[in-house]
Amino acid sequence: MYMKLDKAIRQKEFQNEYQKAISNIIYTNNYLIGKMNLVFKQYTITRQQFNVLRILRGQKPDPATMNLIKERMLDKMSDASRIVERLKKKKLIKKTRNSIDKRIASIIISKKGLELLKTMDTESEKFNKLIALSKGEVLNLNKLLDKLRD
Repeated sequence: MYMKLDKAIRQKEFQNEYQKAISNIIYTNNYLIGKMNLVFKQYTITRQQFNVLRILRGQKPDPATMNLIKERMLDKMSDASRIVERLKKKKLIKKTRNSIDKRIASIIISKKGLELLKTMDTESEKFNKLIALSKGEVLNLNKLLDKLRD
């Protein structure tokens, strides 16, 4: 059996089902992030760094710009420039300045970054198990979440 929100946060009543749904989404988001962060910690990266590495792997062999990374990031509040610099220091990406316009940089995942993601792929597949729903339920959940953002 699953833990209901009201028991998890020890709240007997909500103003209405909409308030409960919002609380449930926020609580579930934090639950999933907490579980995922335990995996990222093992590899000394953050979930935002993981997100950027996956964006760059999907972009490969083409380089990405900072704007492309910002557009595609899941966490829009992240400081993409700082994340890219940290990944560069870890040698997980390569960043080169445009010779014509120094404000533009080409960013590509390094071999070391690809190796890290390959190692983490098995771990990240475990994330799927965090969502204990059938395939049909997951399809429905995705439709409902997409509808919610429309």
